[in-house]
Amino acid sequence: MVKPSRRREMAQKAGNEKRISIRLACWMFSISETCYRYRAKLSSENAEIADWLTRLTHNQRNWGFGLCFLHLRNVKGFGWNHKRVYRIYRELELNLRIKPKKRLVREKPEPLAVPEMINDSWSMDFMHDQLNDGRSYRLLNVIDDFNREGLGIEVDFSLPAERVIRSLEQIIEWRGKPRSIRCDNGLPTEPTQYAHKISLRARHRNTYSLLRLIRRNQI
Repeated sequence: MVKPSRRREMAQKAGNEKRISIRLACWMFSISETCYRYRAKLSSENAEIADWLTRLTHNQRNWGFGLCFLHLRNVKGFGWNHKRVYRIYRELELNLRIKPKKRLVREKPEPLAVPEMINDSWSMDFMHDQLNDGRSYRLLNVIDDFNREGLGIEVDFSLPAERVIRSLEQIIEWRGKPRSIRCDNGLPTEPTQYAHKISLRARHRNTYSLLRLIRRNQI
């Protein structure tokens, strides 16, 4: 799409060089005679706008067009039209550069140890889903890493720390204690130390706090 200013220049050039009428030149380049006869005004004011925009964007690097225009209108008291200021802003190429998101540098995960017998290592994880009426429910799954046997599934609308401890104790009663319990990608945790310390904090810790402690290997 050719800008009207460029089409005006082409029409004026055709009129001067080819000696055609203004009406024919305007018809050929799809512009009005008013546009053909237009002469740019207030060039000195445009230079002032450009100077203000350059200084503002240099001093306030986080400001975009909106803040620059509001500063000129409300603080400095200039009555320039926003479309005019934006046109000069674009011509100066002062648009804010969109910074790409920084990728998080993740440490290389340690390879998972392969269990050699039953109760060598358990894994527990939380899942959630939603009913047709919009209510959310949570699931606690516990499996044995040796043979992928499902040891327990706890389902409820809320699974506080006391409920998690009770579920693990019920599984330990008939299955025996595992050497370690792994949650998500966290480090394995000794079950005896786990149950003792969590039981002391159960009154003040919810399930999310429990997960954070397991991931950080603080329990």
